[in-house]
Amino acid sequence: MKKQTGIHLPTHRPLTTVDVVIFTVKEDQLQVLLVQRGSADQEPFPGCWALPGGFVNVAQDATLLDCALRKLHEKTGVQAPYLEQVGSWGGAGRDPRGWSATHVYFALVPWQEVQAAAHTNVSDAQWFAAEKCITMKLAFDHHELFQATLERLRSKVEYTSLPAFLLPEPFTLPQLQHMYEVVLGRPVDKSGFRTRMLAAEFLQEVGTVQSDAPRAPMGYRLQHREAPVYFPRTFSPRGAK
Repeated sequence: MKKQTGIHLPTHRPLTTVDVVIFTVKEDQLQVLLVQRGSADQEPFPGCWALPGGFVNVAQDATLLDCALRKLHEKTGVQAPYLEQVGSWGGAGRDPRGWSATHVYFALVPWQEVQAAAHTNVSDAQWFAAEKCITMKLAFDHHELFQATLERLRSKVEYTSLPAFLLPEPFTLPQLQHMYEVVLGRPVDKSGFRTRMLAAEFLQEVGTVQSDAPRAPMGYRLQHREAPVYFPRTFSPRGAK
């Protein structure tokens, strides 16, 4: 009897989703956008808060990044902010509808851009302080996804220019330092901050900007928005020796 060979495809394929942790800074707080799940029949976790995301649409999304951008635009109205992939989570127990894998991104969006988006869909979404989200119970395994993403962001902020992506342009160096402090949740040593920022050569002067200071400060914009700049050392807390 001839031995049967070949590959047997599974009858049920894993569900593939993309989730986006959307960060902004509002009222001097790092905030995260959460969506409230519907209460339709057979929807898992009805009424619970969750990260914005959804299934990959093969007719619209050529890549995972395309799916993340689409979901981001649906919820914020913002077209092209800073996006970075954090990682992938998968398993048979994370979604009651079946074996699923999700690919997680984080986005950095200036609050002013969210406000300016006239068609922002916030009927089922709200901004929450990141510190509050740490204690919230979220749908699926989204609390784990959020925690991992927040840790990734704060870790990278220690040695990159990522907070600049949260500012509308033009911005001043004091505004940039303040953004570092908001994201990290602690003061940053002011000594050498200006020197470090300018030495990294990722900022371009755009002229002085209006301010309440006696002397109008210089405004800056990012030379490139594709990726952050990496610094040779981390930021020291204010007052550290």
